[in-house]
Amino acid sequence: MKYKLFYKNFFIKLGMDALILAAAFYFAHLIRFDFEIPFPFYLSFQRTLPVVLILKLSCFYFFDQYSGMWRYTSISDLLNLIKATTVSSLLIIFFILYSTRFINFSRSIIVIDWCFTILCISGFRLSVRLFFDVHAEKDSSKSILLQRFSSLFKKNKTNRKNLIIIGAGDCGEKIYREISDNTLLLYKIVSFLDDDHDKVGKKIHGVPIIGHIKDIAQVAKKVKADEALIAIPSATSQQIRKIVAHCEESGIKYKIIPGYGELINGKLTIKAIRDVSYQDLLGREVINLDEEQIGAYLKGQRVLVTGAGGSIGSELCRQICRFEPEIIVLYERAESPLYEIELDLKQQFANLKVVPLLADIQNIHQIKKAFEIFKPQTVFHAAAYKHVSMLELQPWRAIENNIKGTQNLIAIVKKFNIERFVFVSTDKAVRPANVMGASKRVTEMLVQSQNARKKLKTKFMIVRFGNVVGSVGSVVPLFRKQIKKGGPVTVTDPEVTRYFMTIPEACQLILQAGAMGNGGEIFLFDMGTPIKIADMARDLIRLSGLVPDEDIKIDYIGLRPGEKLYEELITNDEGFVSTGHEKILVIKGIKRNPAILNAEIEQLVRLSKEQDQEKIKAKLKKIVPEYKPVI
Repeated sequence: MKYKLFYKNFFIKLGMDALILAAAFYFAHLIRFDFEIPFPFYLSFQRTLPVVLILKLSCFYFFDQYSGMWRYTSISDLLNLIKATTVSSLLIIFFILYSTRFINFSRSIIVIDWCFTILCISGFRLSVRLFFDVHAEKDSSKSILLQRFSSLFKKNKTNRKNLIIIGAGDCGEKIYREISDNTLLLYKIVSFLDDDHDKVGKKIHGVPIIGHIKDIAQVAKKVKADEALIAIPSATSQQIRKIVAHCEESGIKYKIIPGYGELINGKLTIKAIRDVSYQDLLGREVINLDEEQIGAYLKGQRVLVTGAGGSIGSELCRQICRFEPEIIVLYERAESPLYEIELDLKQQFANLKVVPLLADIQNIHQIKKAFEIFKPQTVFHAAAYKHVSMLELQPWRAIENNIKGTQNLIAIVKKFNIERFVFVSTDKAVRPANVMGASKRVTEMLVQSQNARKKLKTKFMIVRFGNVVGSVGSVVPLFRKQIKKGGPVTVTDPEVTRYFMTIPEACQLILQAGAMGNGGEIFLFDMGTPIKIADMARDLIRLSGLVPDEDIKIDYIGLRPGEKLYEELITNDEGFVSTGHEKILVIKGIKRNPAILNAEIEQLVRLSKEQDQEKIKAKLKKIVPEYKPVI
């Protein structure tokens, strides 16, 4: 592979070094002669300066002083600088000895100039490093240098795996430092790859940026790499797909640093490294949260989350804890998931008060007791039955849990004058084709109708979004299990499409909507472009290192009861307006009379006790006229 001899900013670096070197040589003369240089020695200075600059800059180039990136200046770069300065000083001595035999030239100037050169050049480059570190809110330069200095004394492991880092940016550099500074990590960074032409041929901490990402197969053979790490958190789905394809062609194992959407605490660490998953290929853009606005209603608050052990509820709890509430109450009826999220939160947020509450929203007395004891100010309601086909077989469970459970919660929320109530809904509530969607639509109506009461202090709001990748009941875990067993992967229809978003993204937008709401809104999230489930299945098969339709067969089994080909996010009767956030729209839904709606819900509850499917569906259709069951 060929690299450019000169690159962008090369001559700027060369010019800056020339100025510093000339100044160092001049000040060496001033120090030697107490700031009064004799005329013969001044003439000697003028004659030798061009040669000194040429020799020093040539040595600097030879010792890779211009292949490194100054923002990542390290101890290894400093050592190379000392070598370059020493060699250039020896060459200067030979030149002066040969040309003038040190006539009108003091020998001590060489020593003083050697010191000034190292101090001034290293000081300038470290100041560049410090500027970028401070600007990016990284560790101070002192701690970084101490870490790097200590790494020089670590024993070289003979059993380390050779690792290529894909991405020669801030993330790649930080991961390099973590690996270098951690003796327990049996990896040796042998190369960087990057598609930025200006970076190719340079070095980071002495490790070369050998080529572009498409060259990974050649580079892996050249440096005998065992694994690759994709360290580009800002990469789009198209970029990740291309990188994964190149990694698969090279035949080496690969992992990834997840996108910034997952790194909600802003920390890039070794712990974040994982296998490439489907959500990396989904390509959802990084969400810009108004953390000040969110913190204003969560910091120091008493918060209660229902369904806290679920996939959405648990991630919602993690992100709420970032904003330092006074207390967070985990309301969950499943014992094991509740224990897991409690343990996780107490480990991550040791200073916060985390209260696990094994309770059910179907029991209004349990809800009342929780509110009496913990007096929450903000409630996030994520508890619900969500499995479409399961609720088609047992629709009374959707009534008891999704509708009656929410009605119980609303009654207690109003009684205790809670400040904010955020209900998590779904796109399946739009022109529902199944019991689950219809139950969520009825619940949306119930929540929204509360805002018709003028004296009510609570702000009731709804958030609505599509499928969440990796959530319990989603197709991704199912497909993974089927692939692990050797197939086939079952897809209902070749044309079935769904909107998808990641769990962290969904929870971040829930928090943002909660900050923006004044009561009565349905917040709709920008779900991007719908994805074919069949394409998703093929991507997951490829991520498993297999070939779709060859290694793993895809079977089309037909739509299940209550399932639609396409999901929608808004009905024809609902008008939406934009908000101050690029990812969030607001729907002013259709208001219902609370008294009439509550009476109809009570009839539904009575029917649920009889467990009569046909009567329940008929009543749901009366309440939600757009509900059209798919059989």
